[in-house]
Amino acid sequence: MKNFQFACLGIFAVILASSSFPAPCGAQSTKSSGEGYTAYSLPAKHPVPLATPTFVAVLLGGHGDVDEATRDLCTHSGGGDLVVLRATGDDDYNKEFHEICPGNSVTTLVITSRDGAGVKFVAEKIRAAHAIFIAGGDQSNYVRFWTGTPVQEEINAAMARGVPIGGISAGLAVQGQFVFTSMIDTITTPEALADPYGPLITLSRDFLNEPGLSGIITDSHFSQRDRMGRSIAFMSRIIQDGWATSVHGIGIDETTAVVLEPNGHAKVLGKGAAYFMTLDHKPEQCEYRKPLTVRDVKILRVHAGPDATFDFNTWTSPTGRPMFGNVVAGLEMIPD
Repeated sequence: MKNFQFACLGIFAVILASSSFPAPCGAQSTKSSGEGYTAYSLPAKHPVPLATPTFVAVLLGGHGDVDEATRDLCTHSGGGDLVVLRATGDDDYNKEFHEICPGNSVTTLVITSRDGAGVKFVAEKIRAAHAIFIAGGDQSNYVRFWTGTPVQEEINAAMARGVPIGGISAGLAVQGQFVFTSMIDTITTPEALADPYGPLITLSRDFLNEPGLSGIITDSHFSQRDRMGRSIAFMSRIIQDGWATSVHGIGIDETTAVVLEPNGHAKVLGKGAAYFMTLDHKPEQCEYRKPLTVRDVKILRVHAGPDATFDFNTWTSPTGRPMFGNVVAGLEMIPD
């Protein structure tokens, strides 16, 4: 046993000297920290020669990851460092990416304040990333901590030069042009439909400039937490407030992913479904302290599967089931 331990230590010493060797036996993240952030770094299990990253957006509904979608993110990275961004937690994702994407090193940045989002080390890590993944948690932390900081700037710059990005749950919620920020708390469908201008509906726009997601708001844990109605309320607010004349919504079930390529073609992977919604007219009633009325919200439900695809260019799917959503006096009427 002692000889084995010494062997692992010896391998580790070699890795420190050269990144061309695989990660050591039982590799653990190296931890460092500063004002408002903690970093956990793990070398690649089987490093590959670096290639130029190519963009892809991986949208995960929450509760469980989808391995095929994770592999897509890493394949598009071209090797190099995959940077995980979070506001709470630790290095859990390092171990997962280490196994599924052995060609990538992984760095988790836990950014716990605006001070942390302004640290040069944090900005440089994101600037050097070959892929970015935004973890779950509370999206209000991301909006509070990153807005107007180098973190927001570097994420947008990375995507603009082709770095792929993924996000799950709260990390999905911030990927669209429009965002439910949850600045006070989350909100349920009955609450949102009873008063679309209630204090819990906090919306923002242009937090991230993600290719392919202009004019879109996203939502997670979709069927499991009955979020169709609240997404319709968010979309109604966006139209009513004049932010857009037409808006799309994407709701994704748990353990389900939408993987969007730069050409606008996407696949739906995992175990559940993705819901692609369109509101292209003003709601009949969307006012403060009055129940929402809006009719004819177009919905396409696309169940995950080997042939499940969606075209963001035409907002159509050969495998999608079309439906119409109606809300009348705060009551949701959407077919199963």
